[in-house]
Amino acid sequence: MGAAVSGLKAVSESTELAKLVGTEPLPADDPFWQGLHQFQLSRRLTREDDKRLEEAVSGLFNTFVANNPETGNLGALVRVFLGKASELKAAAQLDSRLADQTLNALLVLRCACKLSVQLLSEEELVRQLEAPAPAGQLETLLTGLVEVLVDVPLTDATYYIHLESLNTLLVLLACQLYSVKQAQSLVVYRTLMSGRCAMHAPILVRTLLRHTVARQPVPDARYTGGGSLVFGLASGLWSALTLGYGSQPAVEERAPGGLPPLAQQSLHTLLVLGNHCTGDRQLFNPFRQALFHMTDLQDPAETHLADAGDGFGFAMSSLYSLLCSPPCTDQTTLLLYLLIHKNTAFRHFVLARTDLDALVLPTLRVLYHAPESSSHHIYMSLIVLLILSEDELFNRSVHSTMLHQVSWYTERPLTEISLGGLLILVVIRTIQYNMTKMRDKYLHTNCLAALANMSAEFRQLHPYVCQRLVSLFEVLAKRHGRQLEQLRAAAATDATQPDEGAVQDLAVLEEVLRMLLEIINSCLTAQLVHNPNLVYTLLYKRGVFELYRTHPNFQDITHNIDTVLLFFSSKLESLHKDIGVRDVHAVIQDGAKKFPLERLKKFPELKFKYVEENEPEDFFIPYVWSLVVSGGDLHWSTAAAGCLLAADAAPS
Repeated sequence: MGAAVSGLKAVSESTELAKLVGTEPLPADDPFWQGLHQFQLSRRLTREDDKRLEEAVSGLFNTFVANNPETGNLGALVRVFLGKASELKAAAQLDSRLADQTLNALLVLRCACKLSVQLLSEEELVRQLEAPAPAGQLETLLTGLVEVLVDVPLTDATYYIHLESLNTLLVLLACQLYSVKQAQSLVVYRTLMSGRCAMHAPILVRTLLRHTVARQPVPDARYTGGGSLVFGLASGLWSALTLGYGSQPAVEERAPGGLPPLAQQSLHTLLVLGNHCTGDRQLFNPFRQALFHMTDLQDPAETHLADAGDGFGFAMSSLYSLLCSPPCTDQTTLLLYLLIHKNTAFRHFVLARTDLDALVLPTLRVLYHAPESSSHHIYMSLIVLLILSEDELFNRSVHSTMLHQVSWYTERPLTEISLGGLLILVVIRTIQYNMTKMRDKYLHTNCLAALANMSAEFRQLHPYVCQRLVSLFEVLAKRHGRQLEQLRAAAATDATQPDEGAVQDLAVLEEVLRMLLEIINSCLTAQLVHNPNLVYTLLYKRGVFELYRTHPNFQDITHNIDTVLLFFSSKLESLHKDIGVRDVHAVIQDGAKKFPLERLKKFPELKFKYVEENEPEDFFIPYVWSLVVSGGDLHWSTAAAGCLLAADAAPS
């Protein structure tokens, strides 16, 4: 604690910082900036470091904002960084002194921009960057950051330069986080989506994917200098982080979002670029276009041969491996959603895999542990399953993929169950969780839509799966009966109109019940011979359907179920003797082969397709920024005026 306090005091008394924020202009060629090379970072900066740093310099910020329009020192710092970055890109061999200078210019620049983004309007941020220089400084800075990412090779020696370039880019993009304007109206986004920056879109997206997939760990301290802090601008600034990095405790190698820092921030940047400016025809998003036009590339060494038009080539197998790897986070699930929903080549690649269980199991695990996940993560996981279920090959293959053990499913031991059977169990459990906790109509709809898409391919359902499917109908039927009785009782004792909310709840419940009946009917119609366990369970629980045979909303759909049950009941009754479970199964298996399918009414095939809402940005932009805020090493002030995630605005 004492070291931290002394560090903060040192910052407030730093002559270098006082000169930077003061009234004296400091041109880019001033010897003052040479002090940047005198600081050497020996470990990555954490969120707590970032918070302490902002607290240390916030007292100087107002002075800086007041004087900078005249001095142009922020613009000079930008030009210092751009100069060092140009030298770095042109260097035939990396010079550690040049790398330190580039990194330290970035660190100071990022700190200044971050406070500006959080405390000033975007118009004022641009004015501060470009004062008193001519217009265009913002575009030059954005282009410089992008070019560092795509042109400077990633090595242990340049790791932090890449990381800080991403941090600074995210900071500038965060003007959306602190603005009520739409992204397409913000200068930062309009600049990035057009001009010189847009030309780099395919290669930048490819670079971000490479960094994410590589999951390169934080390099050892020996690659980043000795850790001694001497006098100079950077050392004065970073003394806020205590005066001895070498003696600091080890920092976790993974960022809060679950990946190593560079991979995490690369993924965050990709998600931000891919989810803004999605619907404005006047502002084309080349980064989103590049991601959605990525094609598969078997040999990464031949990347240049696949680059054409708006897209690029990428080894999808490595991306698939990332998406299958634990932990299954909000970020990786959102990337998976974007790719299978919008990138046709990637969706076909996934659906052609013979190891689909590697992708589906982590998604099911998220749903199984729903209380530990955000509502948005649950929703996106279900949407992923719904999109996959639109493919008939997927629906067939999940029932032919057998699982020998599912350790995280704790309701009961599951051995020799198909992936499709497990999927049904988890979706049913999600419906039940939603009924008691979330009460989200759209969640119900998506759960049932996925089951409906799969229903015509249900095969060899495990007895436990059949029990859970019919039990779900039974539980909902009992609830339906209670609600109906309550409405009738209220109507008999009160002449006023019935409670509108109760009537709507009953209507929703009846929709769910009918959909479950349609799912069962679809399975019996298409796969009767392959589902003896379902027939057995229906016979055992046939009384559950009694009340719905004459109900006007269910009468038509229960006809087929009744027809099947009457057929098998008559087969069993004709034996005229007590029979055991094995005998019943034998009768069912034999009878299924002889069942006259022409007796069943034809219903439209159950096919549902996921369609995004009309204004998807209303959902995705707050969601993405909540992930950026919670999942990286930067500290963000959500209490700042106008913050998108203030109070109840943050996704739960």
